[in-house]
Amino acid sequence: MSTIIVKAKEIVEVNGMSDKITLLQGKMEEVELPFQEVDIIISEWMGYFLLYESMLDTVLWARDRYLRKDNGLIFPDKATIFVAGIEDGEYKEDKIGFWDNVYGFNYAPLKATALTEPLVDTVELKAVVTDPAAVITLDLYTCTTADLAFSLPFNMPIRRTDYIHALVAWFDIEFSACHKPVRFSTGPHTKYTHWKQTVFYLKDVLTVEAGENVRGVLGCRPNGENRRDLDISIEYELETEDMGRQLQNVCEYKMC
Repeated sequence: MSTIIVKAKEIVEVNGMSDKITLLQGKMEEVELPFQEVDIIISEWMGYFLLYESMLDTVLWARDRYLRKDNGLIFPDKATIFVAGIEDGEYKEDKIGFWDNVYGFNYAPLKATALTEPLVDTVELKAVVTDPAAVITLDLYTCTTADLAFSLPFNMPIRRTDYIHALVAWFDIEFSACHKPVRFSTGPHTKYTHWKQTVFYLKDVLTVEAGENVRGVLGCRPNGENRRDLDISIEYELETEDMGRQLQNVCEYKMC
């Protein structure tokens, strides 16, 4: 187990707060709190793509076991996943097309595998081709572990005539119970965070024009063998009157 609790205890002691702060070490589901209920739960549970390697299951367990039913508070208490289409041809060629010629050898069979692996990286705002689409909002006061497996539609209006090589996903977090609600985003439009963004490269290149739409369905569920890993699917369809550019497909991804 981590030894950080040793230093935490020292910090509490040198600040004269040993009679006010109690530190416990262990898994939330296994330790026994010295209280029947708590007023507030504070947890930084978010992972990449919000749910990868996240500890949300544990927060919900603690909520149901310990949080006061009347006016108990959770910080943060809301989280929303967004997606948008991006132009990223150069990087996609480096990451996916690379396998067509590896020092003179054809490694094309590995391209399909590479496509199933989302990329966690920073995306520049100028790469975003569509409006963002909110896919799901989780309210930590009411959501359950069953809500962490979902399949939900999204619609992304095209901002400019360009190409779409991938979808980028990020999340926003809200502390709505604060005296003045606080919110921050991990998207490409705001300051860098260690969560960065998550890029899902598509099998196709979508040739899009301003005013058109890309509709789709984002599916996400915890992996059957390890709930902290994710199985993700993205269905997408370009809505255009140009028959030559109409396109629909589905991609499967694994975050592990």
